[in-house]
Amino acid sequence: MDLLTAILRASMASFYFVLICFCALLLRIFMGKSLKHPQYPPVMGTVFHQLLYFNRLYDYYTNIARKHPTFRLLAPTQSNLYTMDPQNIEYIVKTNFNKYSKGSHFHEILEDLFGDGIFNVDGDEWREQRKIASFEFSTRVLRDFSCAVFRSKAAKLAETILRFAAMNQTFDIQDLLMRCSLDSIFKVGFGVDLNCLEGSSEEGRAFTKAFDDSNRHLCLRFVDPFWKLRRILNLGSEGALKKNIKIMDDFVLGVISNRRKQMFELQSYNDKEDILSRFLVESKRDPQRITDQYLKDIILNFMLAGKDTSAGTLSWFLYLLCKHPLIQEKVAEEVREVIDCKENGTNINDFVEWLTDTALQKMHYLHAALTETLRLYPALPGDGRCADTDDVLPDGFRVKKGDGVFYLAYVMGRMTYIWGEDAEDFRPERWLDNGVFRPESPFKFVAFHAGPRICLGKDFAYRQMKIVAMVLLRFFRFRFADETKQVTYKTMLTLHIDGGLHLTTIPRVVFDKF
Repeated sequence: MDLLTAILRASMASFYFVLICFCALLLRIFMGKSLKHPQYPPVMGTVFHQLLYFNRLYDYYTNIARKHPTFRLLAPTQSNLYTMDPQNIEYIVKTNFNKYSKGSHFHEILEDLFGDGIFNVDGDEWREQRKIASFEFSTRVLRDFSCAVFRSKAAKLAETILRFAAMNQTFDIQDLLMRCSLDSIFKVGFGVDLNCLEGSSEEGRAFTKAFDDSNRHLCLRFVDPFWKLRRILNLGSEGALKKNIKIMDDFVLGVISNRRKQMFELQSYNDKEDILSRFLVESKRDPQRITDQYLKDIILNFMLAGKDTSAGTLSWFLYLLCKHPLIQEKVAEEVREVIDCKENGTNINDFVEWLTDTALQKMHYLHAALTETLRLYPALPGDGRCADTDDVLPDGFRVKKGDGVFYLAYVMGRMTYIWGEDAEDFRPERWLDNGVFRPESPFKFVAFHAGPRICLGKDFAYRQMKIVAMVLLRFFRFRFADETKQVTYKTMLTLHIDGGLHLTTIPRVVFDKF
């Protein structure tokens, strides 16, 4: 009995301790947050609601935003403000750019993967990386080199799909696009041939899986108030994240070491085609500051921008084309007209040589369809800043110093008060004026962000997506492998299709040998 009594007392003590901790957490969440004050955005929940709805998180935000364009969710140390108002977004990311930073909270959450890379830093570090990257993206050398790589990888992708078609097999197009995009970004960005699409790189596939898993684990940190405790205890997603970081660190540091060795052996530090080589030139001038660890952070940041943006968008693009076969045929017809496929369209390797900048610029309907895809399924569904001072937004709501301020591209694409009553329809024509592509305000269409931190690789991404899309739709007609299967996203920092996108295809032409 004494033992049973002791166990019961210990259990009760543990219960009361947990209860007290939970109550203390609730008090910390709700106290000092101006809950009913009309000058602050309405409170629509807490981080616990985000955890509850994590697997459908962006739809959870969407349902709230239909009634409240600006609202708050409460966290232990601050309020997180979410706004879909383009005026507020312009104010945050441009007009008062210096009052809103990534901040220590964002940096701490993303640091394990992205370190001090361009997406995770402010101030002088951000300006330096952006200056170097901006120079690279503007050079003709990189543009010509990247186009050649994109054409080559698109041809290999088409050859891979043709083999599936010949055997009448289904395939996961998202997986193929991710591997193709990874090959492209490593070649263009870092001068390395991974050959993941052809399945010859075990290390490359392990790196990709580790990167994608880490992407989801970091997203969970934004809504999990206990992530630091789980990191200390090495539990659950935090334990898995630590293992994945080790895999990526070893792989990327090996890439840097090999690339530096190649440049040293060739005695060539000028006019390099790939982006990493440009940063290696800078590290040679200032090795104390631009270390291998710093270069690793830069690579992983470019990985997020280069692989997931293009491959993810193309996956959703093909999903939408399968849902709307008439639009698929309109894009294919534009390809035939622009390239004159009667003369130049039966051999894959010959066809890709016709995909010049001039040809890409004529693809207005394709550009509109890709942009419409990004409106509904943006590669980065949400982004945010931290308020560095108390402020008042254009819609009249107040922000407190330290509050997170988020804008959600996925949600904005579904708001009728931004895009009209057909906001949730896939309609590329909304981007066309007499057949010519017409852009919208970057504060309304925020898929590439806006203001000083607008995406440097926007044109780069469109170029890659157009080349791949033109090759695929010239040679194949795509259909769902299972028309009844519901397609949805996996909640991550970037918008992947959960479980992949399984398609079948029918060749549009009788192929020459290639």
